[in-house]
Amino acid sequence: MEACHECDVIIVGAGAAGLTAALYVERYGLNAIVLEKLAPGGQLTSANLIENYPGFPEGISGFELIERFRKHAEAFGARIEADTVKNVERREGRWALIGGKCNYLADAVIIATGARHRHLGIPGERELAGHGVSVCATCDGFYYRGKDVAVRRGGNVALDDAVYLSDLARQVTVVHRRDALRAEQVLQDRAFARPNIEFAWDSVPVRISGGKDVESITVRNVKTGNERDIPVDGVFVAIGFEPEVALVEDVVETEDGHIITDDHMRTSAEGIFAAGDIRRAALKQIATAVGDGAIAANSAYKYIQERR
Repeated sequence: MEACHECDVIIVGAGAAGLTAALYVERYGLNAIVLEKLAPGGQLTSANLIENYPGFPEGISGFELIERFRKHAEAFGARIEADTVKNVERREGRWALIGGKCNYLADAVIIATGARHRHLGIPGERELAGHGVSVCATCDGFYYRGKDVAVRRGGNVALDDAVYLSDLARQVTVVHRRDALRAEQVLQDRAFARPNIEFAWDSVPVRISGGKDVESITVRNVKTGNERDIPVDGVFVAIGFEPEVALVEDVVETEDGHIITDDHMRTSAEGIFAAGDIRRAALKQIATAVGDGAIAANSAYKYIQERR
């Protein structure tokens, strides 16, 4: 197998972890190619306002932050290629990545593929996707000006979505299975202060209904078992993410759907490192993803230096 591109380090994923790793790899005097099947940023681009990343006390949008990451990495020489990696293989002491457009060969690989949106798994969700069911409030919120929408769950992402949508929609209903929220207090205070945000407490969604577009969401009270229909024009699914491990689940050790690493971001496969939401860690934040990326790059550099 011939490679279209060869480099020192291939980084799969152009989110916060991947772009940080690319920056550090280049600063170590190595060359990096970042492979991303979609646009750089991943789930970060859908964040309306990020207020917990150091250095931005007024907050910054996810799109703007990832653009800064991208420009910084590219300024030091990192290349970002749009391609989907289909397979990872060991070839004569190096790693070969089989892409949809090209094949790549590198001494080390950093997996930073992040996570994909989870789904509700209820009737109507898949059928009405794109017709009122969305996983991105900042992407699709504009289309619901003056309309009624529902947001699932009460974590940070859900409340951030609810507050953002409350500036556009007539009414926002947050469907939460408990009688208390899990989000940070500052987000709770902000949501409770919005007169057009209401809460369906102790409730879970069981069905999304509509013809061509969403017309209602049915929720069940987990304490009483009673069901009721809430008329809405849109349903925003904000129930977290699942790590994108399929690419390397047969190559490296995983547990609970995450890649297992040590403190140096080393996986069970020699020359493969992991960073960000893809790996098993106690906390998943932009700040920790950046730290992971820097450590993974340092470990990849040391690995390559030792081999040479």
